[in-house]
Amino acid sequence: MNFETLVSVMRRLALEAGDKIMEIYEADDFEVKTKSDASPVTEADEAADALISAGLREAFPDVDLVTEEQAESHAGAGRTFLIVDPLDGTKEFIKRRGDFTVNIAYVENGVPLRGVVYAPAKGRMFYTTPTGTSVEETGPFSPDTPGETTPISVRSSDNSALLVVASKSHRDEATDEYIAKYKVEDMKSAGSSLKFCLVAAGEADLYPRLGRTMEWDTAAGHAVLLGAGGRVVRFDDLTPLVYGKDGHANPFFIAYAPDVELHDPD
Repeated sequence: MNFETLVSVMRRLALEAGDKIMEIYEADDFEVKTKSDASPVTEADEAADALISAGLREAFPDVDLVTEEQAESHAGAGRTFLIVDPLDGTKEFIKRRGDFTVNIAYVENGVPLRGVVYAPAKGRMFYTTPTGTSVEETGPFSPDTPGETTPISVRSSDNSALLVVASKSHRDEATDEYIAKYKVEDMKSAGSSLKFCLVAAGEADLYPRLGRTMEWDTAAGHAVLLGAGGRVVRFDDLTPLVYGKDGHANPFFIAYAPDVELHDPD
């Protein structure tokens, strides 16, 4: 894989999809449907998916593509593939809360090596560079001309005063019980894959997820966190979270800065 080309294409498609999403987000009304798994999908999900999928298939015709909105793409991918969530945080989008993202990632041998997370309503974009480090680009954004970027990295964590980020729409009692094992200075809530990016940018130390996620929800943010020096492990045995699993469902996991002293989940 040519990572220079890959990063350029992923960045451009994320921005173009973000523009399409914001057109619909800012309209007076938009259509919301229910998928077979009872989760919501909007015309913004579908429009962004069509744009990103077409762009990736044109640029990388020989690489498998997995995307949330195309069920036929969920079977048959190996451990190396492109994976897309065209609108992560659909519930946040519907409620017009802004915490939604465009997620595009490249997974090689089960590891998300490159990714872009774009939050168009918040004007924040994080991605891995061709060399594998992570940056935040500041707007105004141009699809064809990258703007100013700032390298990001996880912070040196103080285990007596941790900053924890948790899901805005999916936080539950089990999550709160696990967080209670730590000495927490501050808690914040965020939607979608932004939680990975907050840890990557040094704005949080720990993001535990004790709830259902799919690989397209997490791969791009996971890549950004890895490029910033962070880690993502399974909740049950603290081994690295890998991709290309049957059905693309994730186990519970913990995303964190390496200085955090993880507690036993039991």
